[in-house]
Amino acid sequence: MTLPTPPIAKTEPLSTEQLGRVRVDDYAWLKDADWQKVMRDPTVIRADIREYLEAENAYTKAMLAPTEALQATLFEEMKGRIKEDDSSLPQPDGPFDYYVRYAIGGQHPIYARRPRGSEAGEEILIDADALSKGKPFFNLASAGHSPDHALFAWAVDEQGSEYHRIYIKDLATGETLPNSIESAEGGFVFSPDGQWLFWVFRDENARPSKVFRRPVHGSAADDVMVYEEPDEGMFVHVDETRSRAYLLITAGDHETSTAWLIPAADPTAEPRIVEPRTPGLMYSVEHWDGRFIIHTNADGAIDFKLVSAPEDAPGRENWQDWIPHRPGHFIMGAAAFSEHFVRVERIDANHHIVITDRASLTDREIPIAEEAYALSIDTGYEYATPVLRYIYQSPTTPRSWFDYDMVTGERTLRKTQEVPSGHNPADYVAKRLYATAPDGEQVPITILMKAGTPLDGSAPMLLYGYGSYGLSMDPSFSIRSLSLVDRGWIWATAHVRGGSEKGWGWFLGGRGMQKAHTFTDFIASAEHLVGEGYGAKGRIVAFGGSAGGMLMGAVANLRPDLWAGVIGAVPFVDVLNTMSDVTLPLTPPEWPEWGNPLTDPAAYDYILSYSPYDNVAPRPYPAILATGGLSDPRVTYWEPAKWAAKLRVNTTSQRPILLKINMEAGHQGSAGRFESLKEVALDYAFAIQAIDPGFGAQSATPEE
Repeated sequence: MTLPTPPIAKTEPLSTEQLGRVRVDDYAWLKDADWQKVMRDPTVIRADIREYLEAENAYTKAMLAPTEALQATLFEEMKGRIKEDDSSLPQPDGPFDYYVRYAIGGQHPIYARRPRGSEAGEEILIDADALSKGKPFFNLASAGHSPDHALFAWAVDEQGSEYHRIYIKDLATGETLPNSIESAEGGFVFSPDGQWLFWVFRDENARPSKVFRRPVHGSAADDVMVYEEPDEGMFVHVDETRSRAYLLITAGDHETSTAWLIPAADPTAEPRIVEPRTPGLMYSVEHWDGRFIIHTNADGAIDFKLVSAPEDAPGRENWQDWIPHRPGHFIMGAAAFSEHFVRVERIDANHHIVITDRASLTDREIPIAEEAYALSIDTGYEYATPVLRYIYQSPTTPRSWFDYDMVTGERTLRKTQEVPSGHNPADYVAKRLYATAPDGEQVPITILMKAGTPLDGSAPMLLYGYGSYGLSMDPSFSIRSLSLVDRGWIWATAHVRGGSEKGWGWFLGGRGMQKAHTFTDFIASAEHLVGEGYGAKGRIVAFGGSAGGMLMGAVANLRPDLWAGVIGAVPFVDVLNTMSDVTLPLTPPEWPEWGNPLTDPAAYDYILSYSPYDNVAPRPYPAILATGGLSDPRVTYWEPAKWAAKLRVNTTSQRPILLKINMEAGHQGSAGRFESLKEVALDYAFAIQAIDPGFGAQSATPEE
């Protein structure tokens, strides 16, 4: 069978001199000079770039044409595990229970409320599915009601660019107020008196940089700028304390943060800073029991600690240790209730929920007994409640929602995630393994497989990784991964450095000038799994997205022999060029993470040593699928496009290099809950094809 002919991108060498170093980029032309306009309107992209991207999409479609039936099967399997008319548990707030539900066939949620404690009297606040009709892309980023229950606001992105429009609805009349808010970051908060909406402006470079307040019945002419961030490396957000006593403005990057307070009783007051900005100092603020509880890394608390401070003098000179720093006990966050304070810790890649009683100051931990699991809390709206809702799940066990009485310790199961097509946890096995990294560190690996899967290297494996920004890949339940596991695959997640699975120090050990640990940890994980019989060299598909896509690019360069295939979803692979472009939204805020190659020669050289795009060279690359979104402001479309173009002319194997750009979406891909599954089905079909050694060299029949 004659295979489709791949497009070969033209070369237009662009030479850049920087810090006395020169680099040449043959594919820089794929970046549209007016990329900011493309973010807002993808139809304006330059014609020759569009033509090339469409040719790549056509090639990928042709190469994966033999898997179209498989993709359809995978999609229906995953869709069949979703309860179509699902609804969230109601969250009480004053006279109402608020909840989210889906209609059968609905892609987007319906927000509703009903009288507290009643099963009747539903009032639909917004129907996002109806709002999305006729729109190629629609993402409801956030939604919420005012404290007086009179208004409902929501933020919508209709390009995938993460520029949002905020609407406000008068719940008494049912009318959406005129004068929506444009160019918003997506987050917002009502003042406690319900008279003002605080929101964040996203500037022409897509950075959230200013906080405004607007009278809820006002227009742009009434906007008042509350705060403007002078440092382009700091991103700004708005929030409120759980007590609703204070509005919060926060600004931060990956290693420094600052917070300002606005008293709820005086929402037009000038913000008051908690502690002036100090490089390397991170802190966040809760209000509890007449004081502030501050979550911080001050004084060398790598895994963070909790300190208390007086309400009228919250600066660092008054911070008193409350929950001291304990290495290996990473305090991830905290939530205040009137009579209890809750903190979530991660210890050796598992979560722990600890509750402190206000009166006695004694601690109570919610007991969990499983090898690998994930816990999260849903704090709800109400401050004066003894009930904490938490969600438990594991790779084998669907989500379970519990209401936990923080006074008595009694817990009540309120809901279990339904899998309509059926799921028996006993049919699956989850394990926690440890690989030894080259420097001796123990890298956790979470395994999910069918019970009875042979451990002789015969099972194909998908090895997933991320490893950046301190984000952890928690051992959660996935209706998606089961489609591979049910076909005899082993799904493995390598909890590599750069994440925070083993604490904040685990993150610090995989960033900046130690970034290479992320890559060598992943390779060590693969080699350990091969050595233990969970996989075999050349029968592993590596998968990662965004910064995890950078990991994919790096390990494809370092050890192409290990992988049958590599999936780089919206992959951050052009690290040196991106970190040298100050116009891009994330560049200045990301310098603490990667280093600044504009001013630091050592950072330039180190980034150059691993940047996947810059290190593509003649090698026998595995089959590679790179995906992107045309309006993505986080990992711009030209990164995967340039990477694929360079890989294709350098690979010395017959394995295909595929590129798929979503021409109507951004970083998250398709936004609908079912449409997004079609993209996952394509990824998995590619993985199944990649295991076939003949993929790309001859026709192949996909595994059903």
